[in-house]
Amino acid sequence: MRVAHRERREGGRERLTLVPESLDDLWHLSHVIEPGDRVAGDTTRRIQRDDDQLRDTGGEREHLWVELDVETVEFAKFANRLRVGGVIAECSREDQLGHHHTINVEDHEEIEIEKVWKPDQRERVEEAVEAADNPEVAIATVEEGEAHVHTVAQYGTEERATITGPTGKGEYARPRSELFAELTDVLRRTDADAVILAGPGFTKQDARSFIEEEAPELAETITTVDTASVGDRGVHEVLKRGAVDDVQRETRIAEESELIDELTERIAEGAKVAYGPEQVAKAADYGAIEHLLVLDERLREERGGEGDWDVDADDIIETVEQKGGDVTVFSGEFDPGRQLANLGGIAALLRYRLE
Repeated sequence: MRVAHRERREGGRERLTLVPESLDDLWHLSHVIEPGDRVAGDTTRRIQRDDDQLRDTGGEREHLWVELDVETVEFAKFANRLRVGGVIAECSREDQLGHHHTINVEDHEEIEIEKVWKPDQRERVEEAVEAADNPEVAIATVEEGEAHVHTVAQYGTEERATITGPTGKGEYARPRSELFAELTDVLRRTDADAVILAGPGFTKQDARSFIEEEAPELAETITTVDTASVGDRGVHEVLKRGAVDDVQRETRIAEESELIDELTERIAEGAKVAYGPEQVAKAADYGAIEHLLVLDERLREERGGEGDWDVDADDIIETVEQKGGDVTVFSGEFDPGRQLANLGGIAALLRYRLE
């Protein structure tokens, strides 16, 4: 993310001109923009021509600059775009004012956002700006007859390939070199800056030796890590051990994995923890929260008036920060976020136990 311009406005509002540079940045913006904000940018719109000499073709598309009063926000991950819908409040064509429109925001396209910025929303933008320099990481987990490749993004991990087929002896066995060759091809296509090769036993070392011979330039990017599992569980082990942090220190997923593990361990031990909106709000009022964990999807619902909490999420966040606690907003697209959702979407690690 790049911040191109800042401008203070009346009523405590600020207008930021931002340039998203990746799919991660679009995901961040989907949790920053909310109904009631103003969003502006270049777009195209089908304009009905008032010309009796022309056959009605449903209008022609024109390039316009529009500013919307935001009503809806949708992160279309698989289309690589963010859709922001609302009513046109300002436009380069006055005859379009008051009409509904949707701006499709894609990476490297400038967008202007005007709103009263909440502290966690400012932090999210700052995180995205800092993360622009982070290397892209792929995690390959491998054992006999099986390999998986995931890429790491700030909105979660994404499985890029699963390679299976028995190795060793038998009618249906395939040479190990075929499995390793296919894995090498997948890793080349991910074009990651760093690769973490993980799994149980010695198979990963054999895979690395194969890659060193066949693709020495790829081998230079590889770090190996011991895990007990492969696939999703193996990826979780890699993240929990901090291996990703060594090459991508600002990766929020690793932090979320560590925090959710700490939370579940404390719950099992009956230790210093609160979960659910009522318990967490009470702990915040007492100044007992050391670290607040809140799910981005629930936070968005509550701010948009669609939630069912009897407490104000922003009041909790503000109280925690005022009393020296930390706040982490979890991604709902990664396993720690789904675990947090099962606990009501909000939880806290406490400084001391509440009676």
